[in-house]
Amino acid sequence: MTAVLLATVCAVVYGTADFFGGLATKRSRVLAVVMLTQITGLVFVLPLLPLLPGTLNAGALAWGMAAGLAGGLAVILFYRALAGGVMSVVAPTTATMSAALPVLFGLAVGERPEPLALGGVVLALAAVVLVSRASGGGGGRPALAPILQSLASGLGFGAFFILLKQVPEDSGMWPLFGARLASVVVVAVLALSIRATVVPGRGALPTIIAAGVLDMLANVLYLLAVQRGLLVLVAVLVSLYPASTLLLARYVLGERLNAVQAAGVGLALGAVALIASA
Repeated sequence: MTAVLLATVCAVVYGTADFFGGLATKRSRVLAVVMLTQITGLVFVLPLLPLLPGTLNAGALAWGMAAGLAGGLAVILFYRALAGGVMSVVAPTTATMSAALPVLFGLAVGERPEPLALGGVVLALAAVVLVSRASGGGGGRPALAPILQSLASGLGFGAFFILLKQVPEDSGMWPLFGARLASVVVVAVLALSIRATVVPGRGALPTIIAAGVLDMLANVLYLLAVQRGLLVLVAVLVSLYPASTLLLARYVLGERLNAVQAAGVGLALGAVALIASA
């Protein structure tokens, strides 16, 4: 139950972070948003190292840095997709892939949830697919490039979830320190190689900082959850984060939530209930 609660709260925080990240990409260049959110997350995790202590070892840092490489590339692709697409389509599409990959991996390595929980996993995957449906009123098909970027981003996030599951349980927050340090280096090298500016747009800095803090907070919640539960269950619950992104986009930005997406949000709640009751 602790893992389910942590994963569910993590999903809400991830969704809120993505909402702020999406807003920031409308006002600033993508690499500027990614770079500053990653630095913000690194600063945020530093005081957590003594508060949530663990053993610093090569394994913890290695798995964390590998996760950071996958996550850093995923964030770049995700924010590019947000900048060029519709938030209520990009976030769920990414989540579909980020949920499917850990579920397949978990089942492949022998994780076997209870039948009721496994039913919740299936329901959750269906919910992600439903909320991925584009809202009406767009007047045409979604652009192909943001969809492809969303799918690739989802694979990166799925790898991030899998790699963090491999860290020793006594590592504390050191894997997240390693992950964020690696992602900062990746983004910095990319920005330097293409001579991209990392100066935020006017008035965008508070939104970027909020996205960075919330993203790292969600990472902390995920690490705590996956240390206490099965990857199959935790990853699929975390991947329900588009529900909160959709609701924020609906009530803050006025993006329309169609009947299919609303049904997907309802299925997401049902999936959480099934997994929690197992």
